Amino acid sequence: MDRTRREAEPSLAAPERGSEAKRQPGLRAVGVAASRLAGPIVAKSGGGVTARIKAAWPAIAGAELAAIAWPESLGSAGVLRLRVTPAHALELQHRAPLVIERVNAYFGRPVASRLAIVQGPLPFAPPPRPRRAPIPAAEAETIERQVAGIGDSELRAALAELGRAILANPEHEG
Repeated sequence: MDRTRREAEPSLAAPERGSEAKRQPGLRAVGVAASRLAGPIVAKSGGGVTARIKAAWPAIAGAELAAIAWPESLGSAGVLRLRVTPAHALELQHRAPLVIERVNAYFGRPVASRLAIVQGPLPFAPPPRPRRAPIPAAEAETIERQVAGIGDSELRAALAELGRAILANPEHEG
């Protein structure tokens, strides 16, 4: 290689004084350079913490809470925005101190200071509900006899359905 070409290509030229790292020719991974550029931006916006919360959400919140809530974002003031199924929003509101404690314990430092609860569908499908096993005919007849004396037909039907649901529940102790 001639001297003029070496001077024209900075990657092949000798490093300048004060330069911290030697420049080497050839292919290099882009990930390192990208993380150096994006790291401060992500850290400033809290995106790195949000991504870690989302990645470990079932471990942080527990299976029960993870099934009804999903972390959407973490604001700069420590406000963790959770999307919650509408049927469980009130319950989660009462359990907010527990969720904040679990998030902060996971990181080992205060990350979340309060929750902002947004009701709506979760971004993933809920786990399938177990199918109810049919109840024996004798138990169904017992339920019908017990509710037969109720005059209001809608109430009678609702109570009969409740009785069948209780008996069909696999956790029911007969």
